[in-house]
Amino acid sequence: MIMPKGQPLLMPARPLFIALSLLAALAFNMLPLGRVVWTPDLVMVLLVFWGVHQPQRVGMGVAFAMGICMDVYQAALLGQHALAYTALMYGAIFAHRRLLWFSVPSQALQVLPLFVVAHAIELLVRLLAGGIVPGIEGLAAPVLEAALWPLASWVLLAPQRRPPDRDENRPL
Repeated sequence: MIMPKGQPLLMPARPLFIALSLLAALAFNMLPLGRVVWTPDLVMVLLVFWGVHQPQRVGMGVAFAMGICMDVYQAALLGQHALAYTALMYGAIFAHRRLLWFSVPSQALQVLPLFVVAHAIELLVRLLAGGIVPGIEGLAAPVLEAALWPLASWVLLAPQRRPPDRDENRPL
């Protein structure tokens, strides 16, 4: 693949780093911060990020497993998060080649509809199961998740920007 002008060539992501970042996001989502509708779902952000940058390693199976874990933790309808995360990952993998050509702020705007659709799927499943509509503040979560995209991009790509081997004579 031809790299866009001005972007550094990245080293491959280590599978252990990917797994640890997803487990950290899952642990953050499980913190007892209260049931606030507008809190961003970090698992969604990281699933989309790894679905865009490493679609061969993080796919719909990982998204489904993370969704089942969130369903069990929140005592939600079994499959509610799993369906939303799987649909989100499908959209991320479908658009990953196109997204990589944009700058990071433009990528945040491009992934915003993915987050909106994932939250809409969760809401629809919740309503079909007899839940209540959360209100207008529920629209803040996808916007906050898109706003977290540049930070996630900066943090998660930092280990990949390292030189392949450390050499004192190498200018990089």
